[in-house]
Amino acid sequence: MKKSTLIVALAAISTMTITTAPAFAGTPRLDARETNQVGRIHNGVANGELTRPETRRLAAGQVHLRNAEARAKSDGIVTGRERAWLQHEANQQSRRIYRQKHDAQARR
Repeated sequence: MKKSTLIVALAAISTMTITTAPAFAGTPRLDARETNQVGRIHNGVANGELTRPETRRLAAGQVHLRNAEARAKSDGIVTGRERAWLQHEANQQSRRIYRQKHDAQARR
């Protein structure tokens, strides 16, 4: 009797943990890219490659990317389409950082 009660209780607990576990909403690759991009912006400021207006625009782009990621995660799952869109946004931001760091403007 005790053994069957224990089995039923364990089955109920395992079912509860499976159904209450949050859906996968992590974006570790995007998080790593964001960290890398922020580092590139800081590097550009330290080296004098970015002017203040360029830095402000690039920082606003990073905020936009974080907000887009938060919207994608808001329902508890990031779909394949949302991941592709977030990668596209991160690619655009990466190109902006490269262009601004390598243009003729420099902070004096």
